[in-house]
Amino acid sequence: MSIEIVKAGLFCTIQDGGRKGFQHLGINPGGAMDKVAMQIANLLIQNSSEEALFEFFYPAPAFQFKQAAFIALSGADFGATIDNTPVPIHQPIYVPANATLRFSKKTKGHIGYLAIQGGLALNEWLNSFSTNTRVIAGGLDGRNLKKGDLIAFKTSSPFPNETEELQILPWIADTKGLYQVERIRYLPGREFSLLNQASQQFMTNAQFTIHADSDRMGYRFKGPLLRLKKPMEIISSGVTNGTLQLLPSGQCIVLLADHQTTGGYPRIGHIIQADIPSLVQQAPGTTIQMVPVNMETAEKINKQQLQYLQQLKNACTLQLHAYHRY
Repeated sequence: MSIEIVKAGLFCTIQDGGRKGFQHLGINPGGAMDKVAMQIANLLIQNSSEEALFEFFYPAPAFQFKQAAFIALSGADFGATIDNTPVPIHQPIYVPANATLRFSKKTKGHIGYLAIQGGLALNEWLNSFSTNTRVIAGGLDGRNLKKGDLIAFKTSSPFPNETEELQILPWIADTKGLYQVERIRYLPGREFSLLNQASQQFMTNAQFTIHADSDRMGYRFKGPLLRLKKPMEIISSGVTNGTLQLLPSGQCIVLLADHQTTGGYPRIGHIIQADIPSLVQQAPGTTIQMVPVNMETAEKINKQQLQYLQQLKNACTLQLHAYHRY
């Protein structure tokens, strides 16, 4: 009734949709870095879209299933195999008991996800299972997962047609329209007008490289120096996932899942919600293009993304019912 971590990976944690409603107390939402991938993995196996799942970077961990499980992988493609048989991402998979899931190479993307049908049996902290390593809370003891960890499943009957053979179910989630390639859109922020003219012009078609010093708290960018019209101090104020801040060095940082809740650096932009998954799936060293859009465009793109995920949910439900019926 559980899954065991048989090899520790790089920053493997339990995440879900995040811890909502506590930012006024200084507690960040956390949650999955790529919430589109989180939803795809869960919807493929009929979980709720924000069910807790495994999030990991490369080198990725290895998992042994102590009982049969119905799973889905999403996000990055790290060359997954189950007992040495290659298995795809974005496709439901039935895994027999005692099989081992491993990852052999980084093919595409930066953050991987593994969802188990029915979810993981963990204790909530402030209405979320997400791991917050800074305060050692949520997930499994508030820490990264390590070799030997055993995590129980919520349910013990994952698949009606249980067998001893690995099964890859015959439908796949098409994610091409959900991710941007090298082009990330943003809304100008409250302090954008404080940039001098040259810096504002640069931000209309900006090229940035993701710095190696990036993590779940934020991605640092390296590019031409941006300057304010005049030196000034700003009162610390609210920030959120996607806020683009100008650091005193003249470089930028985008705040992500584990961001602080307030900050005193100028908020020169906000990555639109629909493009945050595209950004976080880019590894350090990648150069991206930042393109400004208006609120109307951002809302339209977000609505299209939500509609696609709803269609995926409906399609997966129909496919799974038909598969069990025949």
